[in-house]
Amino acid sequence: MTKTITRADLTESVYQEVGLSRNESAQLVESVLDEISGCLTRGESVKVSSFGSFSVRHKRARMGRNPKTGEEVPIKPRRVLVFRPSHVLKEVINKSLSGPEVAG
Repeated sequence: MTKTITRADLTESVYQEVGLSRNESAQLVESVLDEISGCLTRGESVKVSSFGSFSVRHKRARMGRNPKTGEEVPIKPRRVLVFRPSHVLKEVINKSLSGPEVAG
């Protein structure tokens, strides 16, 4: 089973790696996540070097179909979050597949 990384895990990593207090580490993680969320909410793209980029795509209204009944249903226009991993991240992930398997 795979592990899901939480805000608490990120905070703990910052605490261990950077040496800030746990409280300061939590504030730093929250600040970074708030900044990313704010930029995306405003429609801006966020690019994290060697990781990837986040952007918001606008989808227009369209007709969909209920898979159970086959009934046509209107789908409202909406914004969706898109993540595009960097080539560096893709390489790291693919290299980890060829190495020893990670136990979860």
